[in-house]
Amino acid sequence: MTTNVKPTILIVHGGWHVPESYEKLTTALEKAGYEVRIPRLPSSVQVRPPVSDLTTDTFLIRNYAEDLVRTGHTVIAIMHSYGGQVGTNALCGLGLSSSTGSKGGVSNLVYLSGYAVPEGRAMMDTVREFGHMDLVPFAFDFADDDTCVSSDPKKLVVGPAPGRDDAETEAYLKTFVRWNGKCMYQPIERCAWREIPVTYIYTTADATVPFDYQKSFVAGMEEAGRQVQTFEVATGHCPNFTATDDVVDIINKVVSG
Repeated sequence: MTTNVKPTILIVHGGWHVPESYEKLTTALEKAGYEVRIPRLPSSVQVRPPVSDLTTDTFLIRNYAEDLVRTGHTVIAIMHSYGGQVGTNALCGLGLSSSTGSKGGVSNLVYLSGYAVPEGRAMMDTVREFGHMDLVPFAFDFADDDTCVSSDPKKLVVGPAPGRDDAETEAYLKTFVRWNGKCMYQPIERCAWREIPVTYIYTTADATVPFDYQKSFVAGMEEAGRQVQTFEVATGHCPNFTATDDVVDIINKVVSG
């Protein structure tokens, strides 16, 4: 068996995003020799009123990852923002060290400014814990059917984008879609970071998942006895777009150990 084959990258995308939103990162990872998979989460298919949520997103990623593991892939899951909730919920029991009887497995969970919380916690629980619930109406534009968009995606979601002209940023923003905002209020039921090695990529200029939130996620995992490898990128919430090369460099470091 060949031992130097690079792992397959499974990107679990964030809210408002779709696979096309990660074109820069996907292209850069493929150029670095990785096979990249990025399924579209059902909560972002824009059916209104929404019929998909955290449960259906979890089911999709679970099935997708199981297929990869069953066919012998070593997988690194990159989980961006809300994707952290989905991946944490979906990937339990699929680690390389798990006795699944499969040749493959998930070797590392990489949270990219992602929610990394324990069982029973929703995204909004962190917002509430930090006393920021009064900011929710200003940050998110909810419709009557509970679908939502960011009220200012260029400032709050993308954030600082050095070296990116306005046309490139606008093209990126055009990939964003209306998303089922109920997902932010749904708690996870399982916790993959308890059993699979963890890396956390901090985005220190993040206005959507603030740096303090991110540090609290890592602190919670460490308090639960998990070792977390951390990296910092001085950018906003979308390093897949604003700091692509940095993300690829970090993945290379994760792979090399």
